[in-house]
Amino acid sequence: MSTVALSLISPTSERADAPRHEHPLLAAARHQARVANLPFAGSVTPQQAWQLVEAGAAQLVDVRSPEEVKFVGRVPDTQNVPWASGTALNRNPRFLKELETRAGGKDAVLLLLCRSGKRSAEAAAAATRAGFDAVFNVLEGFEGELDAHQQRGAAGGWRHRQLPWQQD
Repeated sequence: MSTVALSLISPTSERADAPRHEHPLLAAARHQARVANLPFAGSVTPQQAWQLVEAGAAQLVDVRSPEEVKFVGRVPDTQNVPWASGTALNRNPRFLKELETRAGGKDAVLLLLCRSGKRSAEAAAAATRAGFDAVFNVLEGFEGELDAHQQRGAAGGWRHRQLPWQQD
């Protein structure tokens, strides 16, 4: 086969670790992650996360504690795999196994969501170190950062962006 034919089949711009037909939002997030040297596949905004879920390109996994999910609210039809739990936020020693089981394997495309995007970034890094292929962090989380009045929900986050959520 000629060099020209090979370059048409395997363009040099394509990365070996990125899926061949990856959603453009995920490909862009992977690129930004490489530039920023993130220890996981990448980060997406809440709006991008919802687009990806609606397109069937990724699964949204809430890594907040069951108490947070129950009392603060949740995204409908989302798996809850707590990264940590209790008032001390003790790390869930079964997190990686539960994530793999609920996601259907380490090759699933996962978007991790927490309160503000910090715990989900830690969880994404841990999952990546454990061999998960495509774990992305949802920036801003469910409630966003604290505002000037030390309140959440007015400075970003899933709810602030008026994306689907419910409270039990």
